[in-house]
Amino acid sequence: MELTSGQVLALRMSSLLLRGQADGADGARPGAAVARPADVAGVVEWFGAMQAQDLASGLWSLGVRLPAFTLTDVQAAMERREAIRTWPMRGTVHLVPPRDARWMLEVMGVRQLVQAETRRAALGLDIRAAERAADVLGTALAGGGRLTRAECLATLTAAGIDCTGQRGYHLLWYVSQRGVTCIAPSIGKEQTFVLLDEWAPDPRRPDRDEALALIATRYFRSHGPTTHRDLAGWTGLTLADARRGIAAAGADLVSVGGDGAELYADPALLEAAATAPDLLDLTDDLLVLPGFDEYLLGFKDRSLMLDSGHMAAVVPGNNGMFRSTVVRAGRVIGTWKRTLGRTRTTVEVFPLVRLGTRERARIEAAFTPYGRYLGQPLAFTWP
Repeated sequence: MELTSGQVLALRMSSLLLRGQADGADGARPGAAVARPADVAGVVEWFGAMQAQDLASGLWSLGVRLPAFTLTDVQAAMERREAIRTWPMRGTVHLVPPRDARWMLEVMGVRQLVQAETRRAALGLDIRAAERAADVLGTALAGGGRLTRAECLATLTAAGIDCTGQRGYHLLWYVSQRGVTCIAPSIGKEQTFVLLDEWAPDPRRPDRDEALALIATRYFRSHGPTTHRDLAGWTGLTLADARRGIAAAGADLVSVGGDGAELYADPALLEAAATAPDLLDLTDDLLVLPGFDEYLLGFKDRSLMLDSGHMAAVVPGNNGMFRSTVVRAGRVIGTWKRTLGRTRTTVEVFPLVRLGTRERARIEAAFTPYGRYLGQPLAFTWP
């Protein structure tokens, strides 16, 4: 099977659970995903891991895929431990299914631990201080403990561990990267930490090939069709391990051609496209997505979704901080930012293409689910 770039993008938007939620509409529409997950646990399981270093963005990434959910609903699901946050790959915070956190850390996160020695040397830390921090927080949190970030740092300082400057952040990262702690839902605006073993007491324990197959299957199910290089970029695995995971997945993945490249996807998606041709057609849907969403962060090659000339507007200074995006027919046409108020939220939209009055009205309508999710009316400003 050979796909055009437009067909690849259309299928990819379905894999990402982004078709069927547009222009303020609820429920399934033509082109919607074959079997849409119904709750936070299901969405996170579908993806395997979801970018979440910015908490507000991570929660809206869930909300946009669960149109019946409010922010309060998503936060309640997090308290029920339907997903947890940790650093499973690339040294970056993701939402992951609790049962999968440990093997993800061991298979993918471990590469970051190897590279941490250089960072510790630059901070004036050594492995003994890092391991001491793991012991101290492990003891302090045992028995259902939950400490804010500030309380964790105070606990380490009281134990004689230097947490000044960037040392504190590195130690908190290290202790979670080691699988001792994970990030629990915030208290107010402050991050909290708990013991991973207590919040995920029944870990899945695949062997290495099973783990590589599992992450490959989930990645291509939620991002495909795309390449093994995108899998390697997303997971932080070597290209060899990416290929090994694809091979181990066997019949759970299928390869197709697209723009001269070999792409991989969930066979169920291609089977659905064979009987529902609209899955291969891009619609003119409008979506408003958070900056740190799998829509862009899930791919090494983002050319299908983002014009190269717009990259500087989406990631100013190429500093890794992605702005929230307005997406039409699968491609970025603008960015936006919000200002939360007591009684309403102000949304400022920054177009990247020429927009008429009707198109601006459509974009404002596309924010309807976001206002419902926040539980506040929205006001709009345009440059």
